[in-house]
Amino acid sequence: MLIGQAITIIGGGIGGMAAATALAQRGAVVHVLEQAPAIAEVGAGLQISPNGWRVLVALGLADAIAAKSPRAQAVHLRDFRRGAGVFTMPLGRPDEPWYLTHRADLINALADAAQAAGVTIRCGMRVTAITPQAQGNLLHMSDGTQQAHGLVVAADGLHSPARLALNPKSRPFFTGQVAWRATIAVDAPLAPEAHVFMGPGRHLVRYPLRDRRLVNIVAVEERDGWAAEGWHHRDDPAQMRRAFTDFCPEVTTLLAQADEAHLWGLFRHPVAQRWHEHKLVLLGDAAHPTLPFLAQGANMALEDAYVLARCLAEDADHGAAFARYQALRRPRCTRIVQAATDNAANYHLRPGPMRFAAHSALRLASRMAPHLVGGKFAWVHGCDVTR
Repeated sequence: MLIGQAITIIGGGIGGMAAATALAQRGAVVHVLEQAPAIAEVGAGLQISPNGWRVLVALGLADAIAAKSPRAQAVHLRDFRRGAGVFTMPLGRPDEPWYLTHRADLINALADAAQAAGVTIRCGMRVTAITPQAQGNLLHMSDGTQQAHGLVVAADGLHSPARLALNPKSRPFFTGQVAWRATIAVDAPLAPEAHVFMGPGRHLVRYPLRDRRLVNIVAVEERDGWAAEGWHHRDDPAQMRRAFTDFCPEVTTLLAQADEAHLWGLFRHPVAQRWHEHKLVLLGDAAHPTLPFLAQGANMALEDAYVLARCLAEDADHGAAFARYQALRRPRCTRIVQAATDNAANYHLRPGPMRFAAHSALRLASRMAPHLVGGKFAWVHGCDVTR
């Protein structure tokens, strides 16, 4: 039971705020420790697929997100040089909407819902290490102090101190790919669709946000030299433009308008073996960092939050609840992480027989049975953890 249960959440990102909301709505007394000085507008776009949307509906956030996010109608795979269509897949049946959302809008909606449920959010609280103990957790803070907490949910991201407390230090490997992200304001609203321009060793994704006059860009390039991990590193947008100079005018004209860009190296991390010990449990990227090639990072965090809250609400023994949570989530997240890794190669085929055959098959499928290709990932988008 969660009524009156004190729970501390480390991290005020999507997973942390979703968990705070789900737990507080079930009666827990929740405190969120966020290292940033404020809950501010950071990041860019993300896609909320039907599996993540079901969690937002269950949390009571459907109207707040739908009011600020275009509802996607389709995803188009296109040739990089001419911009010609290769494959079109309709998105979001009436009962399975798909939204294109600014990360800040999602965070703000989750934070509002959390506070409405009684959650306390404390910013400027950076946790550098965690010592799990049978009676609780000792948090080591960046100012040199220590704090004792009881049950702790670690939604503290890619370089999670909590993960290090539960697992040996992992050895992520550089995938040979870097990614730029940028948002670009345009004069006329774009159609609510995602476009993927596929080139040799590169691809670029663009889709609209908010009023459809803000375009989200994710541009990926294969290269030998690696870039730092983490998507807060600024880069000269001219570097991004140079990498895509041979793409069609639709892409180059759009990139010419970018006045800032962020670059990060794409590293593959293993899914954590241990997600919990004593009164400490991992959630989101702290447990299962993923590459951005299946648009599931935020959706997995939303699923984690709901399942964890449900397990804790249904079992008074938090150890048993944590074990059930890991048993339910780890196999699915491991499969999604692998599928995202595999998906990158599909966008980067080089000219030759393999590219010709693959694109020809996609064009035929687009005309004859687009739902069959979309059905390849029905196991991802069709999942409903709220049932």
